[in-house]
Amino acid sequence: MLKNKWTWSFMSLLTALTLGACNTGSESSDHQMDTGSQEQQESAHTHMDHSGSGEVPEGLAEAEAPAFGVGDKAMISASHMEGMDGAEATIVGAYDTTVYAVTYTPSGGGETVKNHKWVIHEELENPGEAPLKAGDKATLAADHMEGMDGAEATIDSAEETTVYMLDFTPTNGGEKVTNHKWVTENELTAN
Repeated sequence: MLKNKWTWSFMSLLTALTLGACNTGSESSDHQMDTGSQEQQESAHTHMDHSGSGEVPEGLAEAEAPAFGVGDKAMISASHMEGMDGAEATIVGAYDTTVYAVTYTPSGGGETVKNHKWVIHEELENPGEAPLKAGDKATLAADHMEGMDGAEATIDSAEETTVYMLDFTPTNGGEKVTNHKWVTENELTAN
């Protein structure tokens, strides 16, 4: 029992240190916080779940003609988290959908998250037909970050595109990220 407790504590600390490197301070951040100190922003981002189970929402269609197929390698040109831009990725899945950047306040309270990239149409509760428009309201049914599931969101932008789930090792030496959701087709380049 003690061994499991120590293992859990070590893994929690390791995860917090690894995920605590989310990009929070610049204007180009994809996960900007509304207000608060740098320390508060970093604390909020340690709860980001960059790795996932690989499960996809019901109704999500596999891409018919993706630029990158499952197993392909590609370079990431996005900075959703520190160490992502310039990392080599392996494609785990490709899906055709509408993708949204959203602004929301976590359901358990906390600082507003601005321009979170990305949530897909199938990760919204009863969204109606795609695409929603900038300014529309929606309830999130995604768990990319703590407090996201059930939060009321405002759509910042919408784009019909192919989104990818991928595995990669951050360029800053962090732990390998598996089944990361989501990166758009224009955020990947051929290796």
